[in-house]
Amino acid sequence: MARLRLSGDPEADQLLSTNPLALLIGMVLDQQIPLERAFRSPRDLQERLGGHLDAQGIATMAPERLAEVFAQRPALHRFPAANAERAQQLCQVVMAEYGGDAANIWESASSGAELLRRVRNLPGFGDQKARIFVALLGKQLGVRPPGWQEASRPFGEPGTYLSVADITDDESLAQVRAHKAQLKATARAAAARGAPATRR
Repeated sequence: MARLRLSGDPEADQLLSTNPLALLIGMVLDQQIPLERAFRSPRDLQERLGGHLDAQGIATMAPERLAEVFAQRPALHRFPAANAERAQQLCQVVMAEYGGDAANIWESASSGAELLRRVRNLPGFGDQKARIFVALLGKQLGVRPPGWQEASRPFGEPGTYLSVADITDDESLAQVRAHKAQLKATARAAAARGAPATRR
């Protein structure tokens, strides 16, 4: 498997690269906190769970116990309870629909459209996040069922710096951050004019 570079921490990136569930959880947490923190949290969660990060263990934990694990300082997210619930719901879907193996979500998808549908139906994934994740799988992990670029558009397009799907080093991280800063500036300007902003 390719080596992802999303967290700024080699050990955390190794886990993301080798444990599909860790990657999914990191993606769920990638909102309202710095992306490096989001993608380090699966490693921290694994440590707090005694060195094991698996769908069955999380799916069957007492919800209040998992919330405590997320809230332990430093908290795994700005909103630990809500995201503990999302992570548990995600693991429950992985157990119920994919045999407990998160990789089955993409390894058995016959098309990009099917893969997008599967990811979009996971707890914690809206349409945009699902497209970004399909793009990440295709661009960096070689998961490319027919039509994956179309399904993940615009994030799957080559040569772009739009999302975590494009982050491979410090330079690409800076380019993605610059793109997002420009989007925010455009949105602020549109709001000041009373016009709807175009989001990507």
